[in-house]
Amino acid sequence: MNYLLHVSIYLSIYFIVAMSLNIVVGYCGLLTMAHAGYFAIGSYVYALATVKMGLGLIPSLVLGAMIAATLSLMVSLPSRRLKGDFFIMITLVVQSLLFTLLNNWAKPGMEVGTWMNLTNGPFGISGIAKPTIFGSVFDTIGGVAAICAVIAGMCGIFSWIILGSPWGRLLKSIRDDDLSARGLGKDPRKARLQAFAIACGMAAIAGGLYASYVSYIDPSSASLDYSILMLSMVIVGGVGNFRGPLVGASLLIVMPEVLRFINIPDAVAANIRQMAYGLLLVIIVHFRPQGLAGDYKIE
Repeated sequence: MNYLLHVSIYLSIYFIVAMSLNIVVGYCGLLTMAHAGYFAIGSYVYALATVKMGLGLIPSLVLGAMIAATLSLMVSLPSRRLKGDFFIMITLVVQSLLFTLLNNWAKPGMEVGTWMNLTNGPFGISGIAKPTIFGSVFDTIGGVAAICAVIAGMCGIFSWIILGSPWGRLLKSIRDDDLSARGLGKDPRKARLQAFAIACGMAAIAGGLYASYVSYIDPSSASLDYSILMLSMVIVGGVGNFRGPLVGASLLIVMPEVLRFINIPDAVAANIRQMAYGLLLVIIVHFRPQGLAGDYKIE
C-alpha cells in the first residue's frame, strides 16, 4: 500500500509539472529547457521557508510560486523576440545559471539558510519539515499523498479554466500565427510573459511538494536531465490540450516502476531507463509527432 501511495505522490507532482510545461510548449509553441530550474527554486524556497522561517505548507508554496514567477523574466524578457533554436539556447543558459547558483551559493562553516550559505551548495538541505496546514502536521505517507492529490487537482482545475478561456485561445492564436494576432490588436509578448510566469509558478508548487515529501533537496533537481525528463513527458503525451501531458507524465513515471519488477541488475537499471526514454521519444516523434494524446504537432 505504501508503495502505491509513493507512486501516487510522484504522479501528482509530475502532473503539475506536465500541466505547467504544456502552457509554454503546447499553447505558446516554445520548447523550454529551463523548467527543472524553476522546479528546484520551489523546492529550495519551501525548504528555507519551513526550516528557517517556520511557515506552513500553503504560505511556502505561494512564496515559491511568486519567486519563480518573478524569476521567469530571466527567460521571457531576453527571448521575447526569439523563437526556435535561439529560444532554446536562451533557456539552456538560464538552466545552467540556476543550477550553478544553487550548486555554488555556499560557504563552509556558515549556517545553512544564511545569506552567505543559502543553499548549502552540493550538500543540499536536509531535515525539511513535512507539510503543515493550520497547525496540523501530515507526517504519514497517506497524508502527504492526499495533500499532493488535492493540490494537483486544484492546479488541474486552474489550468483547465485559464486554457479554456479567451486568454488560452489567444495563446493558441499567437502560436499558430503571431502576425495575425498582432493584426487583431493583441500583444503576443505580454501574453508570453504571463504564460511563462504562470508555468514557472506551477512548477515551483510541484517542487515544493517534492521537497515536503522527500525531506531533502540538492542541486541535482535543477539539472538538465530533469528538464529533459519533464520535456519528454509533454512530447510523449502530447501538447495543446489538457489530457496529453497527463498521459505523458503517467507513462514516464509508471514505466520505470514497472521495470523494477523485471529482473534487471541495479548497476544497469538507470541506463536502461534512459535508453527506454530515448527509444520511446524516437518512436513517438517518428510515428506520431503530436504525441499519444496531443492536438499540436511540435515543429
